[in-house]
Amino acid sequence: MSTATLDHPTLAIRKTENRDHHLWNNNGTYWVHYTEHLPDYTKRRVRRSLHTDSLNIARVLRDSLLSDLVHWED
Repeated sequence: MSTATLDHPTLAIRKTENRDHHLWNNNGTYWVHYTEHLPDYTKRRVRRSLHTDSLNIARVLRDSLLSDLVHWED
């Protein structure tokens, strides 16, 4: 994880044994959630709908989204 700059937040993403970490099912639709640490030393919780009711598809979408965010951060 890199240090936040004036332009970009630092992501707080944890990899665990739990295959469903960062996912939750809200009334049949999966969402991803993560935290951004901002340059002003505050944090922002981000929640984004994955627009699917399939756990397997939600895992793929979460992995893709978080991977894109981590690579953007570098």
